[in-house]
Parts: sequence; C-alpha cells; structure tokens
Amino acid sequence: MTALSEAEQADRRQELLALGAALVTVVLWASAFVGIRAAGEDLTGGALSLGRLVVASVVLGVIVLVRSEKLPARRDLGLVLACGVLWFGIYNVALNEAERRVDAGTAAMLVNVGPILIALLAGWLLKEGFPRTLLRGMAVAFAGVVVIGLATSQDGLTASTGTVLCLVAAVTYAGGVVAQKPLLSRSSALAVTWAACTVGAVVCLPFTPKLIEEAGHASGGSIAWTIYLGVFPTAIAFTTWAYALTRSTAGRMGSTTYLVPPLAILMGWAILGETPPALALLGGVLCLAGAAMARRKPPVAA
Repeated sequence: MTALSEAEQADRRQELLALGAALVTVVLWASAFVGIRAAGEDLTGGALSLGRLVVASVVLGVIVLVRSEKLPARRDLGLVLACGVLWFGIYNVALNEAERRVDAGTAAMLVNVGPILIALLAGWLLKEGFPRTLLRGMAVAFAGVVVIGLATSQDGLTASTGTVLCLVAAVTYAGGVVAQKPLLSRSSALAVTWAACTVGAVVCLPFTPKLIEEAGHASGGSIAWTIYLGVFPTAIAFTTWAYALTRSTAGRMGSTTYLVPPLAILMGWAILGETPPALALLGGVLCLAGAAMARRKPPVAA
C-alpha cells in the first residue's frame, strides 16, 4: 500500500508539473498575438519569422551546449524536419502574414481548428484513440473560440487571403505537433525544440535580405518585440510545451491551447487598451470549461 501510495504521489507530481508547463506555454503563446501585431507594423511575415527563430535558436543552442544535451538520432531526422518545416517554418510565416490581413478574433477562430486536427491525427496516426471526454471538451472549447471570433471580428469571416493563411497555419500546426510527439519518447524536450527551431530558421533564410532591409527602418519597439517573441513564446514556450507533451497525449495538449484566445484578448485589453466585447468574455468562459473537460481522463471501467 505504501509503495502504491508513493507511486500515486509521484504520478500526481508529474501531472502537476506537466500542467504547469502547459499553462506557461499558453500564457506565452497568448502574448505572442500581441507581439506579432506590434512587430508586424514594421516587419513582414517572413522577416519577422526569421528574426524570431534565429533569436530562439541561439538561446536554445547555448542551453543545449551548456547542458550537453543529446541530439535526436539520425533515424529521427525525418520527423525533426517535418516538425521544423511545418510548425516552426510555414506556420510562423503564415500566421504572421495572416495577422496583417485579418483581426485577432477571426485569426484565433481559424487557427484553433488546429487542436481538432491534432486530436484526429493523433487518434489515427499515434493510436491515441478518441476519448469521449476529449471530444466533448474540444467541442465546447471550439464553440467558445467561435463566439470569441464572432464577437471580435470586424469584417466577418470571408474567403480572403488572410483566411486561407490562418487555415494553412492551423494545418501545419497540427502536422508539426503530431510529428513532434514520437520524438519526445527518445530525446529531451530541449533537444527536440532546438533542432526543430533551427530547421525552421533555415527554412526562413530566404527572407534574410528582407529582414536586413526592414530591420534597418524598424522602430526600437518592433525590434524589442521580435527579440521577445524569440526568447519567450518560442524558446521558452515551445520547450515547456514539449515537456508537457512528453507527459500527456497530443490530443489533450492540443485542447489546452484553447485557452490562448481568451488570454490573448485579456492581454490586448491590458497592453493595447482594446476593450473586449461582453460576448467575447462568454466565449472565454466556454474555452476554459472545454479545456478542463478535455483534460479529464476517461473513467476506468469497473
């Protein structure tokens, strides 16, 4: 009984650490919406992505070197490339460009198709299954995202370039997460994150001339936001995400990101002075409730 109790306590500690890491991730990712909008006044999507990823790769590379982290094996190169190209490369460029064309509410609604795709792909490719608690919670959370989108959208949902870019971001986000999950069973969260981030930076190298040109005319605020995006929402948040994903399923972790839209609205209100509509607050409550439902483990049959 004592051994079982100690094992249960250890499992509980691991769950709490994973939940804490996931919450750090969603808070920092929510702040990225504010940072992207601010830096996007001077930097186009590709240039901003390259700047952000180079900063993150350098920061993570130093930590990997100091800690002597073991890098992913050669057999995992395909998955590292898939995660880096899809999530760190294409996703970042698509999202940055999308936020230059559509408002935050519409972007949040469209990009958060991603967790649904993660659950479907993980259930199929990673054999995670389709727990009812996960599907119900995601349905409630997605309803909250739709409410937020309708409440904050200025022009409504139209078939525009921005809409297409948001959907591209959602698809590549889902593909990147599903590619990342198997890597974490064989390599550390830090090593996987650095490797994928570096691949993303290489993918964005063609934007180097644009970054040099635009950075030369950018304000100090835009440069500061770019550095912030590289250190916090990328280097730190992607590492804490990978740590939490190691200790959870891809589907449940994906559902946690439904907390990002309501947090982004609150940060926009606090930092940019944008007052959220009352309907958006209701959407935020639905997101919180759905994310809590989705993270619940299904009951064990007697």
